[in-house]
Amino acid sequence: MKKSFELEDLDCANCAQKMQDAIAKIEGVDSVSVNFLAQKLTLEAADDKFDAILKEAIKAIKKVEPDCTVIL
Repeated sequence: MKKSFELEDLDCANCAQKMQDAIAKIEGVDSVSVNFLAQKLTLEAADDKFDAILKEAIKAIKKVEPDCTVIL
């Protein structure tokens, strides 16, 4: 499954890269892209584990930038 989510209050391209690197390390992630200019997260993972992986990705985002919100 591949889904895109809007990001709110993503402040810098460096943070976006840190988020992308952290999410890529989560087991089960097939591909991930955090686009600073578009303020968008694109996540691809197995259908049966997608929700759990998304929760882990949100935790990773909050760790890098606590003010950033994923619009579900």
